Amino acid sequence: MTRYLSAALGAAQPFFAQSIMELERASGRPGADIRLSSEISQQVRTMMKQLGLDPADTTGPELYSALHERLRDDEGRVRTVLGILPDASTVDILSVVQKILSEHRSTGSCFALKAPVARRLFKKKIPKATMKLLGYRSLDSMLKHESIAAVYAAAVIAESPSWHRQFQAQYGTLQTSDFEQRKIQILYPHSPRWAAAAADFVGSAKHNILAFKELGAVVILPLPAQIEGLVITTLLLILHNLNDIRTFSSFAKLQQVKPTFGALIAEASSAEPMTAANLASQPVPWKVIQRYYGKKLGAYHPETFEPHVQPDDLQWHDGESVLAELQPALHFWENAGHAAMLHNGEPVSCNILDVALSFCNKLDFPDRIVHFVREHLWHELMSRYLHQENLETALHRQLARDLIDNSALAES
Repeated sequence: MTRYLSAALGAAQPFFAQSIMELERASGRPGADIRLSSEISQQVRTMMKQLGLDPADTTGPELYSALHERLRDDEGRVRTVLGILPDASTVDILSVVQKILSEHRSTGSCFALKAPVARRLFKKKIPKATMKLLGYRSLDSMLKHESIAAVYAAAVIAESPSWHRQFQAQYGTLQTSDFEQRKIQILYPHSPRWAAAAADFVGSAKHNILAFKELGAVVILPLPAQIEGLVITTLLLILHNLNDIRTFSSFAKLQQVKPTFGALIAEASSAEPMTAANLASQPVPWKVIQRYYGKKLGAYHPETFEPHVQPDDLQWHDGESVLAELQPALHFWENAGHAAMLHNGEPVSCNILDVALSFCNKLDFPDRIVHFVREHLWHELMSRYLHQENLETALHRQLARDLIDNSALAES
């Protein structure tokens, strides 16, 4: 069964097998890898039957095609529930998506960079190409008329990699007082000027969602034309980014006692934040902890996380579950975020976001997307081992020691 997980994850052998052996040994040999592999096999078989396929005689391309047909049907179901007419424009569609998610409970508050601080950073590193793109002659005028998140989005489109490196280097000087608790924003600038500015970027990037974890903001860029699966894909991408924003937020709040706060923020804003803890020599990403405690009710440990991180900070909302709330038929995709069939040793993802992105980009079977199923599968596997009491206790001991050590440094 470890062979299935290794192939599905694209993990290198024998390193992966050795890591699983260490996790099994450290957790008292619960057989979590075997159990997870068996559950995935059953989940995929169940989905095949619901799609009208024979689990004993279905190829990877056949499953891939059937999942795309199911996604197309579910897109119609969701549009009906949201009152989106067949001839609705992309502006109308994305406006509905923005409104729905802005009002959803998943869009709560987060620990984010203060707007005046972000403006100060722009004044130190002037985004000249951004000003030109948006049609402003002065920085002050742009910062007055555009939201900070919109300026960040335009800078992604317009500025060079070297400009971004220099701008982000300023994060190393940030302090806890530069952040505040505020509501997560979902913006959709779609004026003709923005449509023209975003056209080339969206065409090359193959997506129109930009998220800024340190700002607690998601920006939806305008689309030049209709795309199949637009509603489901946009909803899922935004929900995925909301989880990333909450993960960054709780991580940043936990770093408040550390003298290296700015350096940690700079690193976490551009890469997945890691903890000082490990499971059987495997470093534990903070996202695994966020997901684990966000989904496991009653598991919160105040002695480890308080006073900086409260239970509400560790929320997690699976995109497929949010869609199922809108339309019960989409329960089909629930609990399949980490499910995949192997075809010639490579995964065929049943993760709805992988399927949606492959569908809306019209990708052929060999070019299929498997990024999200691999991420979910790895996080699910680590969570299964965290469920073992001795490993969870060890994790809390390591996190608490790290916080205490750094708190002492901050106070010295």
